[in-house]
Amino acid sequence: MSPALTPDILLRAYGIGIFPMAESRDNPEIHWVDPKRRGVFPLEGFHISRSLAKHILTADYRVTVNSAFAEVVAGCADRPETWINAEITALYTALHQMGQAHSLEVWQEDALIGGVYGVTLGAAFFGESMFSRRTNASKTALAYLVHRLRAGGFQLFDTQFLTPHLASLGAVEIPRAEYHRRLAQAQQAQASFMPKGYQPLPSSVVASGLSSAG
Repeated sequence: MSPALTPDILLRAYGIGIFPMAESRDNPEIHWVDPKRRGVFPLEGFHISRSLAKHILTADYRVTVNSAFAEVVAGCADRPETWINAEITALYTALHQMGQAHSLEVWQEDALIGGVYGVTLGAAFFGESMFSRRTNASKTALAYLVHRLRAGGFQLFDTQFLTPHLASLGAVEIPRAEYHRRLAQAQQAQASFMPKGYQPLPSSVVASGLSSAG
C-alpha cells in the first residue's frame, strides 16, 4: 500500500464525493473520480420483477454478510478488464478490518456464486463492485443489500455510475451538485450495516421489493 494513500485518506475522499480507480489490474497508478452525473439507488425504489421474486423464493441460494470479504473483492476483480489492482484490494481490506467496508455474499452450497462490497460513512453506503457466477446471483445480492440498508437506516446508496443493469433495477442518475447535497445530509446521520436483531427472510426481501416496484 502506498504511504501516500491510507484508509483514512480514502474515507475522507468518500466524504467529499470522490473515489479511486486504477487503469487496470497491473497498473499501480490510482486516480480519483468525481463524475458529473452520479448513479444512486433510491432505497425505496428497488424493482424486483416477478421472475426475480420467484427466483429468490425458490433458488437454493443462501446469503451472508462479511463472511468472505476478500473472496468477494477477488470475485469482482476476476474479469478481463478491472480497475481493482493490488493497492485498491489492500486499501479496502484495511477498511473492512476497520469496520468501514462490508461485503454481502451469495452462496450455492459451499460455492461463492455472487456478491457485492462497499464502504459505509454515516448513513451513506458506497457500492464499489459486484459479481455473479450464477443466474440472478448479483440481483439477489442487490435485493438483500437494499433491504439491509433500509433496515439499518441508510439514506444514500451510491452506485457511482449508472449502468443499464442497475437502471433496470431502479437506479437513477443525478447531477453532481444534487449528489453532494445528499452526501452531506447522509453524513450527518448514523446507520448500521448490522442492525440489531435483523434477520432477513426471502419472503420479506421479496415483499419489500415488489411494493417498491409499485
